[in-house]
Amino acid sequence: MDLAPFEKDIDELLDEYSQCGSPSFSAFKKVWSSRKFSYLYEGRPTSNSAVFMQSLYAHCIGNMTRPGTLQRRLGGLYCLYCLYEIQPFKPCFKIYISLGQLKHLKQLVVDAKDGAVAVTALVKRMLERHMFLFGSVDTVGGSLKQRVDEIKRLQNKLVETAYDKLLANSQIEEYLHMNLGLELDLNGLKKMSTDYARAKELAIREASETVEVGEVKQMAERGEEVGTKLEELVARWEARRKDFSRQTGIARAAEAAEPTDEFGAELELLLSED
Repeated sequence: MDLAPFEKDIDELLDEYSQCGSPSFSAFKKVWSSRKFSYLYEGRPTSNSAVFMQSLYAHCIGNMTRPGTLQRRLGGLYCLYCLYEIQPFKPCFKIYISLGQLKHLKQLVVDAKDGAVAVTALVKRMLERHMFLFGSVDTVGGSLKQRVDEIKRLQNKLVETAYDKLLANSQIEEYLHMNLGLELDLNGLKKMSTDYARAKELAIREASETVEVGEVKQMAERGEEVGTKLEELVARWEARRKDFSRQTGIARAAEAAEPTDEFGAELELLLSED
């Protein structure tokens, strides 16, 4: 996959923006529109879309984190945001960024504030919309294989977290841990069934003294108590519930905690300051 033409287009976009004289996002969008940059994806490869997107993101992050003018670094951030927003893929590919690069993003916010450039709202929007996928391998310094492996690991972790949350917040989990015997008040029903059976037996015995009840008596003797049937039903439920739990690996309800990191917390705090 030859990504050089795409990276060259990004560099030329940032070069023009760096010379426009205004570090604002509005100025960047004017340059973007004048170059019809949204057509960048028209020439995208037909395979390896994830690698393609992460490579574009990595190139923008490189411009955002490498030493350079504030406007060039801001251009990297703006381009990163726009590439995410207009991508043709659904669901969107998240922006993989290492914790080290996140520190550079935090510093960019500080520098932009010192330069009276309003980027706080933009970065806050990116965080609130969960555009980032945080990892440990630098997208610029790390190899492509390292990045792909790290992204796969993080995506698998996200799937597991979503799976746990789905079960924790659904009736499936409640049913898996439901004691059907307690729900049905099995002991109470068994007692009622026994009392009913005794009353029925007494009624048949008394009736037999005056009328022929042979057929009714045989049916009563063959019939099972309701309590016995319910007990068998509860036993079958427990067996199937345990079998389902064993097959799916669900042992208990567990509300997955949101992953946090000190750099993300610092950045959130910084963005909340006036």
